[in-house]
Parts: sequence; structure tokens; C-alpha cells
Amino acid sequence: MITADKNIKCYHCGENCADDNYALDDKFFCCAGCRTVYELLNKNELSRYYTMMDTPGISLKDISEKKYEYLDDPDVISELNDYVGDKISVITFRIPQMHCSSCIWLLENLHKLDNGVVNSTVNFLRKELEVKYNPVQISLKKLVQTLAAVGYEPEINLSSTQKRQISSNKKLYYKVGIAGFCFGNIMLLSFPEYLSINFSDAFFKQFFGWLNLILALPVFFYSASDYFISAAKGLRKKIVNIDVPIALGILILFSRSLVEILTHSGAGYFDSMTGLVFLLLLGRLFQQKTYDALNFERNYKSYFPLAVTVKNGAEEKSVPVSQLKVGDRIIIRKNEIIPADSILFNGDGVIDFSFVTGESTPVKKVMGELVYAGGRQLGAAVELEVVKEVSQSYLTRLWNNAEISKKTESGFSNYANTVSKYFTGAILLIAIISAAFWIPQGMGKALNVLTAVLIV
Repeated sequence: MITADKNIKCYHCGENCADDNYALDDKFFCCAGCRTVYELLNKNELSRYYTMMDTPGISLKDISEKKYEYLDDPDVISELNDYVGDKISVITFRIPQMHCSSCIWLLENLHKLDNGVVNSTVNFLRKELEVKYNPVQISLKKLVQTLAAVGYEPEINLSSTQKRQISSNKKLYYKVGIAGFCFGNIMLLSFPEYLSINFSDAFFKQFFGWLNLILALPVFFYSASDYFISAAKGLRKKIVNIDVPIALGILILFSRSLVEILTHSGAGYFDSMTGLVFLLLLGRLFQQKTYDALNFERNYKSYFPLAVTVKNGAEEKSVPVSQLKVGDRIIIRKNEIIPADSILFNGDGVIDFSFVTGESTPVKKVMGELVYAGGRQLGAAVELEVVKEVSQSYLTRLWNNAEISKKTESGFSNYANTVSKYFTGAILLIAIISAAFWIPQGMGKALNVLTAVLIV
């Protein structure tokens, strides 16, 4: 018999083993769950999982066994799945426990644990797992239980039933691709201008100019269209937004270049225009990627559980939180979140309200006290009676009160628009003064100076 002070680590998760009750094959495990996972992986020839990193697994001490009954509900299945078919269904899980290459390897080999899994793909940055499975061979409930059994319990909450609002970058990719292609080719065709090569044949000089014009057209009318649309909308509302000077610069670059090509007076600035649009769009693409990765646009549904255990006499049943009614008796086990304002009916409450108030010190609740939604029970299982529906609970009303965030967002937007307004006005003033200064030298010279200032 070993004791905790021997500092024996669990072979699966790395936690200290209190004794050797769960030892197997000269390996020690902290609980029956970790040993079961080892046996399961070893049986299915997936023990390579442990060679990729020491103790890569997650402790299974706190996994509840009867918490997935609601996944047999056809409505829940339909809402959670991305696609439902007779032989193939697709679902995307969020797996917050994913942390290393061993996790990726195991999750992408789920088909070896159950033949009902057709394919599984990991998106490590988003901590997401896409699973294609045969609903005839494996149910959604069994699939989730399999993931939980190997230590990767999916995060299933109210927001999981909402259609994912993934920003569509497809159109932006097209615009970046077209702008980049045209920019590269225009630079290539402009090399004689860069190297100050004197064309002996004016035909080729004009020919390259017309080619540059043709390549610049899709960039101006398609790739840069968002900037013109945004600037026009802002001006219609009498707002000089940040896209106004950008649109003005692109317009002047294209117009002057077009005039030079048509009048055979120069090569234009199509390389500068397409390069500017390409780099702007590239920056927008990286910005969108960052926003998608750091998505803070969440509401209470992102944290509330999808289902809760309801007690009806001696019977316990797992039902979706959306179906909770006033008067329902619910059972909240250790580390589960209370989904609705309730009265503590049985047991001792040790509630962590840090999610609601920011205070990390647990609050003790006794029988008959009101417990607000959003608290996490840290002690043993308790029984509560719902006094308000989920949508009317204190936390949901608090969350929906977005006045502060609206003021902050509005203030930032107004600041950007104010800076843009003065910046654009200053540039126009400088350009006009410069042009007026050169008018005595000729109108052509003044127009060149005017456009040059705006381009710069």
C-alpha cells in the first residue's frame, strides 16, 4: 500500500495517487476513471497516446454518469447537430480540455474507439472537434459519453443550440486574391518604369499601360468596393468615417492614372493603387481572424448548461434548461451551474458567485434562502425549487442591461469618426492651398500638385 506522501503520479493525468488501489500493469492511477481510460486505449491499440507526452490525460474524478440523458431528445439532437442524415450526421463540439499533440492524436482517432464514428477533425486553435458519425451505429448520447470517458467531455451549453454565427470570409478571400494577383502583375509590367528604361517603341509602352489599366479595373470596382460603400453610407449620414480618406485616396490614384494612360502622358500609379488595396484588405483579413479567435460576443447562454436534472417524486430526469418552469425541483451536483433563480430546498449550498459578482469567496446558503442563477455549487449535491424562469432570472436581466457597453462602443466610434473628420479636412485644405500656390505656373501643374498631395 502506498500513500500520498510517496508522491506517486497517476500514469494518465499526472495527479497524486492517494493509494495503489487502482494500480494496473505496474502503472498507478488516481481513480477508476483514469484506469478505465488506460484500459480502453490499450484495448484498442491506442496506447501510443502516452508516448507523445507524459501524463497527457485529464482527471475523471468529477465526471457525472447520469448527465447526458437529455441527448436522447430528438429536438436537442436536431439543434446540436450541424447536419442530420440517415447514415451520416455531423456535429461540432467545443473541447476545452484539449491542450497538446496527444489530445489531437487521440481525438482524431475516435473511429478506433467506436465503429460508428466515421471521421473526426480537430481545430486546435478554436478547441473544436468536428465529428462525422453514423447515427444508426452510435447515438449522440453514446458519442458524448465516449468523449467524456476518455477525458474530453464536450462543453455543451445553451449557446450550443444556436446556429453558429461564423463570419463569412469567403468574399474577403476572393477580394484579397484578386487584389494580390493584379498587384503582382502590375508591378511586373511596371519594371521598365522602375528602372527608367527608355522604350524605343512607343507601342510597347502604351501596351503595358493598357494592360495595367485592365488589371486595375477589378481591384478598383470589386476589391475596393467595401471602402467606397462604407464612405458613401457615412457621408449620407453626414459622418466622415475612417473609410472616407481611404476611398478618396484610391479614387484619386485611379483617376489620375486613368488620365495619364488615356492621354499617353505617363504610366500612372496603378501599382500604388492595387498595392494599397491589397495591403488594406490583408490587414482586414488578419483583423477578422483575430476577432474570430478572440470572440467575446457572448451572452449568458454561453455559460449556462443545456440541461439540468429535474426531480419528480422519486424519479430524476434530465431535461433541457429551456423547459424549466417555476415550481420545478432541480438537483445541482458538485461544480454544476444553477440555471435559474431558485430557493434552496434541501442540502447545504456552497455557492461560487464569481461569475455573477466577481467575488471569488464562496457564499454559504442554508435551506429556504434564495440562490441566484449563475452560481456554481462547490459542495455536495443540493435540491432547489425554481422561482423564476431562465429568461427572467437576475443574471439574464443583468447581462441584457448593455448600457455601459453601448456607451463605450459609441464613444470609441465617435472618437474614430472625429479624428477621421479632422484628418480628412486637413488633407483637403493642404491640397487646395498647395494647388492654389502653383496656379500661376499653369492649371496642369496645379492639378498635378493637388492629386499628388491627396495620393501621398
